[in-house]
Amino acid sequence: MNDFFRKKRTIFFFSFCGLLIGLLLITYGKLASQPVTPSTKRILPVERGSIVDRYGSPLAVQVDFYHIGVSLKNLDNKDKPEFAANIAGPLSLSEEEVMTLLNTPKKFVYLRKKVNQNVYEEVKAITEKFNYNYVSFEKVPGRYYPNRELASQLIGYMGTDGQGLAGLEFSQQDILQPSIEDIPEDAEEMPQGKNIYLTIDANLQYKLEEIANETMQSTQAESMMLIAADCKSGEILSYVTLPSADLNDYGSAPTYCKIDRPAMTAYEPGSVFKIFTVGIVYDEGGITDSDSFFCDGLYEHRNPGQEAVRIKCLDHHGWCTPRDALRFSCNDVLGQISDRIDEDLFMARIRQLGFGSRTGVEVPGETTGSVKDTSSKLWSARSKPTIAIGQEISVSALQMVQATTAIANGGVPVKLTFIQKITNRDGSTYYEHQTEEKERVFSKKTADYVLSCMETTARSGTGTRANLGDISIGVKTGTAQMADKEKGGYSETDFLSNCIAIFPIEDPQIVLYIVVEKAKGENYAGRIVAPVIAQSADIIIDHLGMGRGGAASLQHNGVITIPQAKAIQVNGLVPDFTGRSKKELFNLMQHSDIKLNINGNGWVTSQNPPAGTPITEDTVIELNLE
Repeated sequence: MNDFFRKKRTIFFFSFCGLLIGLLLITYGKLASQPVTPSTKRILPVERGSIVDRYGSPLAVQVDFYHIGVSLKNLDNKDKPEFAANIAGPLSLSEEEVMTLLNTPKKFVYLRKKVNQNVYEEVKAITEKFNYNYVSFEKVPGRYYPNRELASQLIGYMGTDGQGLAGLEFSQQDILQPSIEDIPEDAEEMPQGKNIYLTIDANLQYKLEEIANETMQSTQAESMMLIAADCKSGEILSYVTLPSADLNDYGSAPTYCKIDRPAMTAYEPGSVFKIFTVGIVYDEGGITDSDSFFCDGLYEHRNPGQEAVRIKCLDHHGWCTPRDALRFSCNDVLGQISDRIDEDLFMARIRQLGFGSRTGVEVPGETTGSVKDTSSKLWSARSKPTIAIGQEISVSALQMVQATTAIANGGVPVKLTFIQKITNRDGSTYYEHQTEEKERVFSKKTADYVLSCMETTARSGTGTRANLGDISIGVKTGTAQMADKEKGGYSETDFLSNCIAIFPIEDPQIVLYIVVEKAKGENYAGRIVAPVIAQSADIIIDHLGMGRGGAASLQHNGVITIPQAKAIQVNGLVPDFTGRSKKELFNLMQHSDIKLNINGNGWVTSQNPPAGTPITEDTVIELNLE
């Protein structure tokens, strides 16, 4: 032992130990002086809420999609052709397309993104059969739109990152899917998005979209808008804008199919605007129902020091009351009526009706339109009479509907809305729409007078083709030349044809507004839009069960017993879906053990495969609804 503990060896040993301890202390000091790395926040999955119609019929629901990828470093080149041959078909790709993806220099490549459950299961089976352990499946939340194009611009679209990109999916993002930034770190339960019940009636929407599509075909129009609103509550029951996009294939749809025209498009309404001009001047005491104006086919006016204003009329109407002016849509008399009100007051009343401001509905991108200021350089001697007939002013379809609710409601407009209520995932109510009356814009006398003028127009004026016969209706038609964006001025070939209606007159319930843009051939609204108003109003009246003059009546004790529908049971066999409503199918769409393909709206009339067929992993049940 004494030989081992020699002086040099001992000094070396303790020197080494000292250096080692010093190194450890220095390392510890460096680590101790560094800021503490915050712990990674635990991210919980957030399930997106559904969008349904006013009766709970699903319009946008949460589903799972899959990204299918390949780790190329684990795939030998000699195995690529066989792999491509086996995998191409289920992915709807050619073998050449798969090989192109496999021959990239990357270590990992996605073969397809956002495939549905059926494709996932088919590819999964192939990978298990051939032991393709280099294929990966990434589960991602997605969105399924059962009605495809139905109210597509209103509903909007959710992108692959879970963010809404258009429509209500965009504007109601925080309601549908709460941000993870707002979730407490110690949250143990998975947060849930809320469900939005729209004011839209999906079945009514489907019927009116059919009419709109037929109108588009018959007129060869470029686009079309249709809005039906409950004028007492402001709830929009139907919202049609064509052309539209299939929300399940939104990315490939052309841009013009994605435009929410009633909210985003500003246009000159033409003669439909005359109801507001007459209402404003009548309300200010500038005219009475018995006043008479002479139409010689041309409105002329000259202010001192200014050029003469000349506006042509479509006919020589002779002596006309304000009611006749609306009935015949007389430009000459409307110009003369506009002379009876101060221009600043006239424009202020127009703004009071809501023109020049957004209505505040829940969709994004709403236009304000354009209302001129009398002090603007663009204001001229012809501005007031021209605005009086619906030119030199741009409006949106939503503004037109909201302003018309004032005529229907005795002078008080109501705020429009698309959302009836919002519920939590447990079904409890988070928000429920309450009617919001806006500031009175007409006296009741004025509103009733304009409404009666609209009824006259439907009975014996330009709107006779909108007359229903067995239920009272008031209308106003308008045909406006559209701006020529290339040459300037007004186009000689492009027209905007529109018509607005209120019914029934005795107790107004519905405001219906239809706009047809750039129809080919015939373009007068009284001939091409008024008939569509009548057709659509008939559908609405029957759908809502509104009483008709010639309808049969019967006595009833007032008690209706509705049997409770039994829940659909899935026990390894295909159930009998016949007679089931679309709402009853909603819960089954959330199940992963059953796959439904739903066509149409209403109730199930046929199915394939038939009831009693054993359910396998590849079973897809086709349901046809009417």
